[in-house]
Formats: sequence, C-alpha cells, structure tokens
Amino acid sequence: MKASPKSCDIFCRIIDNYGDIGICWRLARQLAHEHGLAVRLWIDHLATAKHLIPQIQIEKLKQTVEGIAIHHWREHFEPLELVNLELPDIIIEAFACELPDCYLQAMTQSQPIWLNLEYLSAESWVDGFHSLSSKHPTLGLSKTFFFPGFTNQTGGLIREKRLIEKRIAFQQSNDAQQAFWQSLNVLIPAAALNDALKVSLFCYPQAHVIDLLQSFINAAQPVICLVPGNTLIPLIRQHFAADISGQMNLGKLSLGNLSLQPLPFLSQDQYDHLLWACDLNFVRGEDSWIRAIWAAKPMIWQAYQQAEQAHLVKLNAFLDLYTQELPDESKQLVKRFSQAWSSNHLNAGDWQQMIDHMPEITAHSKKFSSQLAKQTDLAARLVSFCKNQTYPV
Repeated sequence: MKASPKSCDIFCRIIDNYGDIGICWRLARQLAHEHGLAVRLWIDHLATAKHLIPQIQIEKLKQTVEGIAIHHWREHFEPLELVNLELPDIIIEAFACELPDCYLQAMTQSQPIWLNLEYLSAESWVDGFHSLSSKHPTLGLSKTFFFPGFTNQTGGLIREKRLIEKRIAFQQSNDAQQAFWQSLNVLIPAAALNDALKVSLFCYPQAHVIDLLQSFINAAQPVICLVPGNTLIPLIRQHFAADISGQMNLGKLSLGNLSLQPLPFLSQDQYDHLLWACDLNFVRGEDSWIRAIWAAKPMIWQAYQQAEQAHLVKLNAFLDLYTQELPDESKQLVKRFSQAWSSNHLNAGDWQQMIDHMPEITAHSKKFSSQLAKQTDLAARLVSFCKNQTYPV
C-alpha cells in the first residue's frame, strides 16, 4: 500500500453550461476539506466558473478560495508556469480535457498518479472499464480511467459527509423550509406551499417547456414551478405574452393551476435546498442529476443531447436502474414521461397520471436514494484507490 496522497491537481475545461465546473468544484472541496489534500484547481474559463464560485476574481492568474488554490488555465500553457511549482501526488484530468504538453513532460520526472475522471453513466459496461489503465504512446506515463457509477465496481457518486443528515433535517423542519423560500423572495402563501405540488425546472432549451407548463396550467392540482437561472424565462415570456399582461415583468406568472416564479442563479448549496424543498425535480446533465438523487424526491432527468440519439441509451440505462423496484404501472409511467421529455415531446395526459402516482413514486425515490447512500462516495473511493489501486473499495 502506498503512503496517503497529500496533494492533487484537478484540470477542468468548461465546455458548455456548468456541469463540468460544478463536479470539479464539489470534488475539489471534498478532497481538501474531508481528506486533507492540498488541492489546485486549474480552470480555463474563470468568468463562467464565477457563477458557481462567486469569490473568484477573474483577472487573477492565481488565487485561493475556500482553501483551494485556483489557477487560470490559459490557452497557451507555458513551461514558465511550472517554475517553482511542485507537481502533486494525484493529477485528475476531468472529462478527458487533455493536459498541457509541458505539464505532461514534467510528470515524467515525478510519476504522479494520473486519473481521467469520466462522465457518469448507469450503463452496464462501466463496471468493466472502471480503473483500467492506458500508457501514453511516447512518455511512458500510465493513465487510469476513473468512472463514477452506481455500483460497488465503479468509482461511486459524489456525496459529502453528513449531506444526507443535513437534507433529512431540512425536510423535517417547516421553519427551515419557510426561511429558505423567504431568502429567495418566493412570494407564495404558506397554505399554497402546503397544498400545491412544488416543482423545480432545470432543463436544456430544446425540451418542450411550453407543453409542460401547459400541462401544469390544465392540471387538477395546483403547481408551483420554480425556475432557477434565467435561460428559460425569455421563451416562457414570449409564449405567454398575450395571457400574462406583464406578470413576468413583476416576477411570477399565474395561469390556471400554474404559479411560476423565476429564481436567480443559485449557489450549489442553495440549489441543493431547492431540490430538497420541492416535490418533483426536473434536472439535466450530471451535477444536478446527482444532487436530485440525494434529494430523495421524484425526478425527471434530461440527458445531454447527443448525435444519433445516443443520449437515450444513457437515459434508458438509468431508468432501468431507477425504476427497478417500482410497481409496473408507475415504472412504465416514469419511463414513458422521462423518455418523452428527453425526446423533446410530451404525451397528452401523462402529467395528470404523474400526479396520481406521485405518492408511490415519492416513497420509491426516498428508498432509492437511501440505498445508494450506503455505498462509499466517489472522493473516498478515489483517495483509497490512490493508496492501493485495488477494487472494490
């Protein structure tokens, strides 16, 4: 067994949206705060990262935030940047972002543990590919592919210590939930918050948002829809312009049984609380997908759209896992609704059926989350792997 690693570099290239930096920032904080590693986080687009890490000063090449050294990963990474820079014990290349050539050359001297953190998937092949290694064609360095996943044969899921306990305490406290809504200026009467179905909506723009909102409007049960960020609001405002008479300019929109309220861009902790406080969460990509699992509430996940409908394979693999222990009628409903949402259309009448089956789906989601929370989390597995490089952990 190797000595415990003491330092780690994480390289993050922000392709689009916030999923990559969201995962990397959570992992960096957990490695630093829970495992005592000295962490450097290399980020290419500081302006984008600032949405999730507001303390970042985008003009600085180097800075420290929450005990983590943040370095600007510039397009032309110069060997000069490595002067007086000791390479760490662990180097994490997030999502195959490709390390700078001069950094790779420096690695040949110290031979650190080199991991490629892959994207999360529930597909069955992940178990067999997790922790496989590949040699660099010319430098002799060995890179290990570290796959997050849902079984003990994978790298696990990101989950901070005491996250589940914090979530349970919040969900059991009406005062904590009311204080949270007030902190976001959610101006909805307490009675409505108790009687209505609270839904968070975070999705890619190609989803049929208008069809979903129309289903909320016509539903038998009142729906409070909370939309974090502002990417969907122009679309919603444009479509309902004739009906809302300036309501959106004042904040919320009320039509039929729908009350919609835009929210600002939320911090990671605020977003966790939103997922915990809602009855159903529409999520997307990877980071919000994982957080919705830990919220232990029903969820509809929209996979990142890929060519030739490859994202639907990934979606169906997760749905098979997520619905495995649901009764057949609820199982088929969740699958049908989720597949329609990620295929950019919705089936008439499915929303009302979702409402009817919500108690059963809610109980199942809580059980699903609890079962996964018994597994070792990703950061702990990663550190343990770097000590002995054997599995399962």
